[in-house]
Amino acid sequence: MVNAKERAKKCDVSIDRNISLELEVTICRNTTKGVNVNTKIFLNEDEMPKQWYNLAADLPTPPLPPLGPDGKPVTPDQLAAVFPMNLIEQEMSSDRWIDIPEEVLAILYKWRPSPLHRAYGLERALGTPARIYYKNESVSPAGSHKPNTAVPQAYYNKVAGIKKLTTETGAGQWGSALSFACAQFGLACKVYMVRSSYEQKPYRKFMMQTWGGSCIPSPSDTTEAGRAILRKDPSSPGSLGIAISEAVEAAVTDGSGTTRYALGSVLNHVMLHQTIIGLEAKKQLAKFGEKKVDQIIACVGGGSNFAGLAFPFLADKIAGADIEILPVEPTSCPSLTKGTFSYDLGDVAGMTPYLPMYTLGHSFMPHAMHAGGLRYHGMSPLVSLAAHEGLLSPRAVPQLECFEAAVTFARSEGIIVAPETSHAVAQVIREAKAAKEEGTEKVILFGLSGHGMLDLQGYADYFAGRLSNFELSDEEIQKAMAELPEFAAIA
Repeated sequence: MVNAKERAKKCDVSIDRNISLELEVTICRNTTKGVNVNTKIFLNEDEMPKQWYNLAADLPTPPLPPLGPDGKPVTPDQLAAVFPMNLIEQEMSSDRWIDIPEEVLAILYKWRPSPLHRAYGLERALGTPARIYYKNESVSPAGSHKPNTAVPQAYYNKVAGIKKLTTETGAGQWGSALSFACAQFGLACKVYMVRSSYEQKPYRKFMMQTWGGSCIPSPSDTTEAGRAILRKDPSSPGSLGIAISEAVEAAVTDGSGTTRYALGSVLNHVMLHQTIIGLEAKKQLAKFGEKKVDQIIACVGGGSNFAGLAFPFLADKIAGADIEILPVEPTSCPSLTKGTFSYDLGDVAGMTPYLPMYTLGHSFMPHAMHAGGLRYHGMSPLVSLAAHEGLLSPRAVPQLECFEAAVTFARSEGIIVAPETSHAVAQVIREAKAAKEEGTEKVILFGLSGHGMLDLQGYADYFAGRLSNFELSDEEIQKAMAELPEFAAIA
């Protein structure tokens, strides 16, 4: 340890304590280049965005409509049994900016604006000239980005007179977030949780119960969709597609008419609500002194976390900015890197419309060895269209590399990230190492979508050597895609 005060003066830095020489050099180097030396940047509450950004307004090609089983576009009235009309209007909107209701802002203020961190520790561990930033969504009550859309969805259902919401959840992050949001507005919440996660991650269930939600392992015997799966495979580990089928069925068969379904990813209005992440990050990067970001990186499963961070920057890319935007997925569930851009169902039982998306086929079942989340068979239509237009650079990362990256991040930055987030961290490390090899400075921003404090079984399995890599074969994808009707093909 050395006293850094005198050396800091040369860099015009105010340091009131002894720091390591290595950290001092990093700070001095960055400061002489005009970069703010703060470890993290907060925004004041009055600086939080008051509108959401809708990418549909700026995509080069207008989004395709969802289709019914007859191959014809779905009308708003056909969706009314599933979603309230105010959310259906957002789903189909082409307005660039949509106001965030004051009632929603009042709850978001509980944890937003979320901090933007400079990853000095990771930079030093990698010896990279890249400047790495991460938007920390783990600070929400549920520990992830999911409440950003759970709160507005609960609000819009409340004002529409709805009394109960049903939903699905994989690892439990979305189910926890919706249970929290429903508690804020006095709504009942019923969650169908993928059975394998229900058994591996019991504490997510307890979070839901604490916030008043009820949690059921899926497939279950409470719906016809669940019973049909159990007849075929009594030990089915479940999937998001199955859980969605059960949740939608439970909503549309409620005779009271006061139950609706809420989806935590994929749909346009979910992407919309999450853009508060990237809109905040833009302001925070400016406060760090960054005039340009070179790469945006986020994990991607259904698309909500990725869209939230990337879409506001994607608007800049569409306008001509030189930004590489990388959605990162598992090699065991590679919808963007191996899937087909096609119309497909959002669930197993056919309760949803056909959506235009990159898909592995709605009957896809994630391999039991996969512990990293991001297990959905399809991708958000807006993310899919952006990828199809060549605006994105998708990547797939194997499981063991993800956990290795997560451990590196925990030991250098202190945060144990969710297994989903580890995919983004792994790609960041790849890019930072490439910058070191090339000797190029660049600015990397990634999304820390959630903490992993309730996902430690995955880490335990990694340390014990019980995990392995798995890559989905082309034959498995072709088998699932063969089930689609002729109208599903997109020219």
